[in-house]
Amino acid sequence: MAQTADKDAAPAPGGAKRKTRTHGALLDAMLHLLEEKAFDQITIREITAQADVGYATFFRRYPDKEALLHDLAAQEIQSLLTMTLPIFYTADSEASTQALCAYVWKHKKLWRALLTGGAAAMLKEAYLEQALEVSRETFDPEAWLPVDLAVRFAVTSTLEVLSWWLKHPEPPAIREMASIINRLTVRPIFENGE
Repeated sequence: MAQTADKDAAPAPGGAKRKTRTHGALLDAMLHLLEEKAFDQITIREITAQADVGYATFFRRYPDKEALLHDLAAQEIQSLLTMTLPIFYTADSEASTQALCAYVWKHKKLWRALLTGGAAAMLKEAYLEQALEVSRETFDPEAWLPVDLAVRFAVTSTLEVLSWWLKHPEPPAIREMASIINRLTVRPIFENGE
């Protein structure tokens, strides 16, 4: 007599680990491929081959490669946000801005894809949303500029400057770029304003 699967049965051991490994492998594969080529040149077959997962497995997790990129972008936004927020709360914003620029430059192919590719609008909106959420809890209520305006200006202008930098045929060095961002987006907002 054939056995039927019980819908209420516990999942097979290792199923959660396999899902986590697959998810991580797909993210790592996309990151690796973005370091080698433009997003629009990457195929799902290349992603699954790089991740060492089945082609059909990809579609159990994502409807298309754009969704995978959005997932990757969400993780990168969190990393960038973690690096960016201290810029606005430290006395040495130049050093913090330099660390931010060094991180973006180290992963420039990825950030070029995220900031100038098909996911750019989503990335910018998600980054702004997360920055606003965090800043509401940590921003100085005595600041001269309303928190939502300050964060909106700082985030959008920083991302635009980074986009310019990543696309520029002769990009400035990290230290120079950090100085530009600091002078354009950090100091005007977080200095006295009087």
